[in-house]
Amino acid sequence: MTENPGILLTIFAFLLTIGVLVFIHEMGHYLVGRWCGVKAETFSIGFGKEIAGWNDKRGTRWKIGSLPLGGYVQFAGDMDPSSKPSEQWLNLPPEERNRTFQSKSLWQRAAIVFAGPAINFLFAILILAGFALAYGENVAPPVVGTVAENSTAESIGLQNGDKIIEIDGDSINRFADLARKISIIPDEQVEIKFERDGSVISKDATIGVRIEKDRFDNEYRIGLLGVSPGSLERRDVALWEAPIVATRQTGEIVDLIVTTLGQVISGRRSVTELGGPLKIAQVSGEQFVAGLNQFIFFVALISINLGFINLLPIPMLDGGHLMFYAIEAVRRKPASPMIQEWAFRSGFALVVMFMLVVTFNDLASFGLFRILSG
Repeated sequence: MTENPGILLTIFAFLLTIGVLVFIHEMGHYLVGRWCGVKAETFSIGFGKEIAGWNDKRGTRWKIGSLPLGGYVQFAGDMDPSSKPSEQWLNLPPEERNRTFQSKSLWQRAAIVFAGPAINFLFAILILAGFALAYGENVAPPVVGTVAENSTAESIGLQNGDKIIEIDGDSINRFADLARKISIIPDEQVEIKFERDGSVISKDATIGVRIEKDRFDNEYRIGLLGVSPGSLERRDVALWEAPIVATRQTGEIVDLIVTTLGQVISGRRSVTELGGPLKIAQVSGEQFVAGLNQFIFFVALISINLGFINLLPIPMLDGGHLMFYAIEAVRRKPASPMIQEWAFRSGFALVVMFMLVVTFNDLASFGLFRILSG
């Protein structure tokens, strides 16, 4: 069994992962803000006390904070969490006010906010496109090759040559679609449609469960149907096709995130399976020692997660700002300051509660509470 990475290596891998992704996210905000003519007063990686920093010729303070769990770009005029105009902003000279965030049109403000999550997705697509160019793509139709004994597939009568076409209404076009869909619904009741000799057969089935451990003893519940593909081949991916393959793969990962989140909200998956910063740090170290390719793919995966989470319509996140801009576009005026203030307070409380829950999960997964209880 491979030894777990040391604490220093884990910290280094975590800081590298979070530092790169936060920098990229905030750089998206910064670049589009500059394009729209907004002055950036501060570009910070991390929160809290400044460890190091410098000022550029445009007057932007670039700094590194002592708490490496995020970052921010402070634009001129963005003086309130809800980004509503303040008396201080109204008293600025006209020339200075025109370089502030609040002076820009609705679509410009929305573009600046959206740029952060968008560049996280683009960064992941770039990585996945590189993998597609280097290693090609595995291609297999959703046709059954072999059926495992005592499996879900055997219980519903799947046979060699059957083509699986739907799982719970979701179309299956490739065997990879089938494997991805099944893996995240262990022990769930689903409808499986497959084609045999030109006829479509529909069966209800309960997906099996396989408990897997990686080489670092992390345990996972994986859905299991019990079939293998009839044929599998690797094909080369052309340069022009790589972004298309990478975009599709990114969409598939987002679909997995949405499905898993829906399972947690509906109670079909335990909230204890959600991980937080400590778990990300642990896996960062594990993937770092597992090899460069694994670590780079992990960074792409976290980048997609970061982009997705920031687009959730929760005040305090980019998606919350975009939600208020959408309301402003429909109403032709912003929501009232009181509504925005209460929304952002509740959003802050929700984010703090979520962080407490996932941190508790992380500590529990590390066995801290078992140790404390003897």
